[in-house]
Amino acid sequence: MSFRYLSPGPQRVFKDRFTTKVDEKKQWFEQGRAGEIGLLGLPYSKSSISVSQASEAPQSIRRALGFYTTYSLEKDHDFTDVTMLDFGDAGVHPTDLERTTKQLQESVKEMLDAEACSRYILLGGDHGVSFPSISAFHERMGRVGVLQWDAHHDVRNTKDGGRTNGTPFRSLLESGALKGEDLVQIGIRDYSNAKEYGDYCARQGVTVYTMADVEAGDITSIVKKEIQRLKQQVDVIYLSVDMDVVDQAFAPGCPAIGPGGLTSRELLLSVQAASCDPIVKAMDIVEVDPSKDFRDMTSRLAAHVMMRYMFQ
Repeated sequence: MSFRYLSPGPQRVFKDRFTTKVDEKKQWFEQGRAGEIGLLGLPYSKSSISVSQASEAPQSIRRALGFYTTYSLEKDHDFTDVTMLDFGDAGVHPTDLERTTKQLQESVKEMLDAEACSRYILLGGDHGVSFPSISAFHERMGRVGVLQWDAHHDVRNTKDGGRTNGTPFRSLLESGALKGEDLVQIGIRDYSNAKEYGDYCARQGVTVYTMADVEAGDITSIVKKEIQRLKQQVDVIYLSVDMDVVDQAFAPGCPAIGPGGLTSRELLLSVQAASCDPIVKAMDIVEVDPSKDFRDMTSRLAAHVMMRYMFQ
């Protein structure tokens, strides 16, 4: 039996014959299939200091890709040639943080071992997922340089609460997976950190750009300068984008929102500037809580961050 208007099965979606949406270029990974971008969800947020459902963000950000097209008006180029391979979401343990950390690291390693893609995007989760993810890249690719967009240093001590979303970079530095001189923090916000943690970063040789530094200069120039510096000493560069670096007006769906952060345009331009260099092989996007969002504003911005990384 044939139907004229009824379409049993998946949700019916309007299709314009001249328009390609970004999510249409996403394929599920299969053995032997290759693509430019490898996508992996790291859906864990139980280590968050504040109540968070950021574990739901990978699916929310994937859905947001369906709102946008592959065509860049500014570049007058349609990026239909860029294909994403989606490796799905890593499995997590419901109660065991250490076991989950190992599972996340192993999942990232398995994606890298497939050698199916040339660049990678990891979708958190809270910022705690950056510890196992960057550790996996270090193990697989050697010395890693990191550009971290963040309102916070994320180098809290682990004695008060263990590993949390406030400790990933301390964990990386103390484990040896990351050297202090290879970490650049951008957008660190006033009245959002303890003095001890700024002093810790200074002792470790971390390069820190506060929001005052960003306002006094040009964020794209900062990013380009640090990429060139890191290139002289690392094997690969990893971008870590904590969405709470953005002002609460542009990203309301973060557990730790606050005023005085980057505009959405500043974030997009700076990620794009960093992503142009071939040494940049990976990016994670973390701290999006869909349950706190308004009209998917933060997930949609995260999707645009992905696009600025993918479409060069």
